[in-house]
Amino acid sequence: MPASTLPAKSTIGSFTAEAFAEHLATQNGNPTWWLERKRAAYEKFASLPMPARTNETWRFSNIGTLALDGFELTRTALIADYPAPPNVGPTAAALAFANNAIEKRQPVSDTLKARGVIVTTISDALVAHADLLRNHFMAQPQKLGSEKFAALHTAFVSDGAFIYVPQGVEITEPIVISHYATGANKAVFPHTLVVAEENAKVTVLDYFVSADSGTHFACGANDLYASHGAQITYVAAQSWSPTTLSFQLNSTVVRRDARVQSLNLHLGARQARHESLSQLQAPGAFSEMLALTVATGSQEFDQRTLQIHQAPNTKSDLLYKNALNDSAKTIFSGLIIVDQDAQKTDAYQSNRNLMLSEEAEVNSLPGLEIQANDVRCTHGSTTSRVDPEQLYYLQSRGIHPKAAHQLLVFGFFEEVLNRLESEPLHAALRELIETKLKT
Repeated sequence: MPASTLPAKSTIGSFTAEAFAEHLATQNGNPTWWLERKRAAYEKFASLPMPARTNETWRFSNIGTLALDGFELTRTALIADYPAPPNVGPTAAALAFANNAIEKRQPVSDTLKARGVIVTTISDALVAHADLLRNHFMAQPQKLGSEKFAALHTAFVSDGAFIYVPQGVEITEPIVISHYATGANKAVFPHTLVVAEENAKVTVLDYFVSADSGTHFACGANDLYASHGAQITYVAAQSWSPTTLSFQLNSTVVRRDARVQSLNLHLGARQARHESLSQLQAPGAFSEMLALTVATGSQEFDQRTLQIHQAPNTKSDLLYKNALNDSAKTIFSGLIIVDQDAQKTDAYQSNRNLMLSEEAEVNSLPGLEIQANDVRCTHGSTTSRVDPEQLYYLQSRGIHPKAAHQLLVFGFFEEVLNRLESEPLHAALRELIETKLKT
């Protein structure tokens, strides 16, 4: 894009045309389609305005703190001391990225490799698996308000995780992907792409964490594709530094008789926006969308979801739970869309909030848009405070008030955690929650 046509610097902050040119120079040797997609994405990012208060998709969001100035890209790796990923027991494979570069690998076993399982980096997949990457990487258009940030991600992403599970292969142990940010004012663009072919089964844990207390900018995305009869369990745990600005964009496609269970745990960042789009494209598809948030201090967690039923006899079930303390703020805006031909749809959406202080703020906007006439769809939202009688009961047994609050929060969250089949995953997430509650 010619410099004269670029918008004012305030809309692009650190991610100038010069910064993009420097990034693109590091991509030499990659396929032409990849470079062209990046150029188109940067033009889109530069041309789109920042969110405004008049945007319905940004209702209740703190727009004034979305500044993009002062960040820099880097591809340094080899962090000397970084938080270990959650302990989920034996793993089928693992990748660790630090500041946009691969740092550590645990390859799949020879047995899984012989069966066609691929766990590698996006940079490697651009060479060895270009067609798969081209078909599934950021293939679904954004519909929830962050089109500008999705374009920014596509323009500047340099690496990430690529996971491919062939037809009929079931992986019993989880694959763990870690994404680290370190250094003051660093920008990271984590990405995880999971493709499960017919009747395949896989569990993936994405871990997003700051290796220090510096201010970071994180603009991540993940793509989940479940072909006919496939099963994907996707768990994401976000623990960025308390001053980080975070965006995470999820796109899930579920085909015939496939099942995708996604659980997102939100703990870190100063301001975090998470968008989740689930498309049920063939009969028998099932999408289970789960989230847990522990909001403290002045944190803001902004959650936007869209469940689109595009075929008959599909099912989706969304349950988002937030626990808020201090002057923290959460926003939930969810929509179920049932297309005209999607008869026999069964869709559920629930947002539940537990208020732990008088100053916390909750905004909840569940919604339905139904064009079929033979469906079962329900949605709702509840907000409540800690039951004084329950708190009194625990304190009367000698439990400190802070510990009593923690126990009640865990009880509130267990409904979601219990939906995980893996006990090690359940225990790992519980430990992360406990660590946040103790700070």
